[in-house]
Amino acid sequence: MSRPEPLPRTVRMLLLARTVNQLGAFSLPFLTALISADHGAGLTTAGLVTAAFGLATIPSRLAGGYLADRIGPRTTILLGLGGCAVAQLTIAVSASPAGAVAGAVLLGLAFELYEPPSQAIVGESVPERQRVRAFSLFSAALAAGAMGAGLLAALLGRWDLRWLFVCDAVTCLACALLVRVALPRDRRATAPARQAATAVRPLRDRALLTVLALGTAYALINQQTVMTLPLALERQGRAAADAGLLFTAAAATTVLAQPLLVRARRLTRLSTRAALASAHVLLAAGLTGYALGRSLPALLASAAVWSLGDLLVMGRVYALVTSLAPAGASGRYLAVFGCGWGVAATLAPLLGTQLLARTGVTALWCTMAALCLLLAALHLRVTPESPVAPSYGRLQSTGRAPWRASRSLARLNGREPKNPRSADIGDG
Repeated sequence: MSRPEPLPRTVRMLLLARTVNQLGAFSLPFLTALISADHGAGLTTAGLVTAAFGLATIPSRLAGGYLADRIGPRTTILLGLGGCAVAQLTIAVSASPAGAVAGAVLLGLAFELYEPPSQAIVGESVPERQRVRAFSLFSAALAAGAMGAGLLAALLGRWDLRWLFVCDAVTCLACALLVRVALPRDRRATAPARQAATAVRPLRDRALLTVLALGTAYALINQQTVMTLPLALERQGRAAADAGLLFTAAAATTVLAQPLLVRARRLTRLSTRAALASAHVLLAAGLTGYALGRSLPALLASAAVWSLGDLLVMGRVYALVTSLAPAGASGRYLAVFGCGWGVAATLAPLLGTQLLARTGVTALWCTMAALCLLLAALHLRVTPESPVAPSYGRLQSTGRAPWRASRSLARLNGREPKNPRSADIGDG
């Protein structure tokens, strides 16, 4: 197999910036623990505060897609990162539960602003056949930052949980500086492009709504391994900061496995449905390990298995959503799909804390594993196939002008525009 062509410079610089940002992105899993330990709140109250954060991420994600179209992706990313830094510092210095709640809500409102423009830049900067590889690399880049984040969380978390939020704020500002320097200036969309943007209706796309429903269920499970894991470890008699070690093991597995998984012929030949179903079986295996494992090596191995499934999901599902979108509308499609993460972030702490309080650690992870197996079966039956098969070799041209490719794609999805060029709207 020939060596893959390097990604465009804009994508590479964005991946570098997000890696720096991810280096400090370890505070969120400890928000519930901070509110419970430092402010004396019970599990239910702590779960409600974290749920308020999750609820605030829903309008944040939608605003990210809208602002990317109106003011440009770079400006939107900078606004989101700056807002996150202010919110993290607010949580760190809060002396009362009210201050922590205000910081959590502010963090939620800023937290998802930069995701739709970031993902749109990745998805629209490479040919359709290379999107699975590009999004897999995006996940691996975030995992590379998470490797250091997990170690810092294990270190700073034993000292004072508030320093986790301070460090996260610093990395947000560092990421913003890289984006400001490295990414090209935003260009204002033309009047026809702005007019065409109003014609896109992602919520009327049945294929997208199907992926959104399944993606929300996956995100709900994923968030349990982020938000509830520190509390679950405490219930097992371990330090909550040990979750940082598990996050590091998962991130290291993602970084090491990514080059192999995207080139494995058996995996690349799988349909989107089969790939996502296989990924959820791996997720179920990892969660079962969390349920049954008690020693640290067993938990680390479970985290590694989970991360393999997570990597397969991320590469495929974001490429699928991007391919379902009309040309230039991927920002809004990704924003709508991303709302599932907001719903999950709202429900996960409520569900997780209640399951822990009422049934215990084993029942929590067994329930999540069973849901993964159910999702695997559903993916085989209802998930739409990507119109373009993934490719992992050299970047290849489709041999058609971009608007022609998007027109064929729209025809496959039953959404062919009256004027093929009207789909060329500027998501950034």
